[in-house]
Amino acid sequence: MAVSVKEAAEHYGLKIGRGDMACCPFHNDRTPSMKLNEDYFYCFGCGATGDVIDFVARLFNLSSYAAAQKLAYDFGIDPDKPPAAAALRKPKYPLAKAFQREELHCRRVLCDYLHLLENWKVQHAPKSPDDTIDDCFVEACQMLDYIEDLVDILTFADLEVRLKTVDMLQKDGMIDRLEERLKRLEKEVDAHDKTKIG
Repeated sequence: MAVSVKEAAEHYGLKIGRGDMACCPFHNDRTPSMKLNEDYFYCFGCGATGDVIDFVARLFNLSSYAAAQKLAYDFGIDPDKPPAAAALRKPKYPLAKAFQREELHCRRVLCDYLHLLENWKVQHAPKSPDDTIDDCFVEACQMLDYIEDLVDILTFADLEVRLKTVDMLQKDGMIDRLEERLKRLEKEVDAHDKTKIG
């Protein structure tokens, strides 16, 4: 018997609500922001993610090997098999793991960009009708809904829709461009902060 992330989370005391969401045990979470899938978990609050072994390792502060042993012991998994092999579900098809990685990567980049747009919409909003409208504000107004929709699709849509969306985002290079840009902006902010301090 292999253990899903959801089964492990329930076993170790997490209350799981609608849509397989739970309060994240890895940060101070008042509203459920952790999604528990069959094969992996993802927290929209703190970004914690991984498979069932990663989950138990973080929860009990164990190494991956010790976490796998704990799972094997707690769930009565065949002791003759190596614990990690026994505790982890085999991907239902070989591309599942690769797709999960791609999907998580797309979602992380989109969420980072979404936070940036939300900040820009507030920080760069014109203070009076005579103000010159900032490019960052314009971009935030134009892109916010679209990026929000993409994040929703990658979080809640059916697998087929998510597959198509990830495929589209990679084919048109949007994720790579966004990631490059976010890194560049981060460097600029760091440089700007250093000059302010210095």
